[in-house]
Amino acid sequence: MTITVVSSGMLSSIQDLGRNGFQKHGVIVSGAMDTYSLRIANLIVGNKEGEAGLEITLLGPALTFEKDALIAITGGNLSPEIEGKQVPLWRPVLVKKGSVLRFGKIKSGCRAYLTIAGGFAIPKVMNSKSTYLRAGLGGYHGRALKAGDKIETNSISDYSLNLYNKLKKKDTDQPFITTRWFVDFNKFITLSNEHTIRFITGSHFSMCSTNSQKNFYAGKFTVTPQSDRMGYRLSGPEIKLDEKFELLSEAVTVGTIQLPPDGHPIILLADRQTTGGYPKIAQVISVDLSLVAQMKIGEEIYFQEISLEGAEALFIEREQRIRELEKFLKLKMN
Repeated sequence: MTITVVSSGMLSSIQDLGRNGFQKHGVIVSGAMDTYSLRIANLIVGNKEGEAGLEITLLGPALTFEKDALIAITGGNLSPEIEGKQVPLWRPVLVKKGSVLRFGKIKSGCRAYLTIAGGFAIPKVMNSKSTYLRAGLGGYHGRALKAGDKIETNSISDYSLNLYNKLKKKDTDQPFITTRWFVDFNKFITLSNEHTIRFITGSHFSMCSTNSQKNFYAGKFTVTPQSDRMGYRLSGPEIKLDEKFELLSEAVTVGTIQLPPDGHPIILLADRQTTGGYPKIAQVISVDLSLVAQMKIGEEIYFQEISLEGAEALFIEREQRIRELEKFLKLKMN
């Protein structure tokens, strides 16, 4: 099956869960900014949760489906619609042949994820279909989508076909068919304008001045226009070290909060570098990374410390919910 890009939107790219295992060679992980939304979107259509989907940022594309297709849209609400009819999020949708999916006004978040049963027929580069835009690596010819692109999809699995056939039996004169049931996204991500981001202290936090530590705990920080998939740059109260010191480059990961010389923290995200030479003052916990990824420029962040044990407990709880969701969806598809 082929999907034709009618218009590109602001930034739409193929992303999966990342190019893992190659950082020792200087190759970044990349992948989806909001991994929970992508994983759930895949499970909804019967794919493996690590399958590649389309990450849509702020202003979405227009896509024509040349055959019937089973899709799901999760993440931020960018007002998807087909022939003027709103497409519901967080549930399976059978899009009819010839229909055009468009996105409109942002209602919440800033990134939506579209998956299709069977997945995109994109070759893997270093075990991943993710697009690393700066290097032109992976994805659809190593770049964001543009008008005129034609994306091929893989054949639908027997597992997904069960759900497809159930929806097909409900056929109406509408341009798409969907279910009454949906996934309660509030159990997995939070979409709001004010955000409390939990963190554990980094190896260099103690080297910040006492006043700077207080500012980090109590201050209000704002996502600046200099933010991108590599990292979110924050403005707010300056965070300063007690004294300058030489630091060799160290490994960094998604959610690492670095402190550059200007005193304004950076939260490293999907397209982060493999190492960094700035002090590491904190680490955003895993379950809050999707919340960060759905933040728009100008939105505010408050930081709240949590213990490592507390972060681990939240992570285990979230993964247990994913497994419970997977069981629920299997029942719906059989």
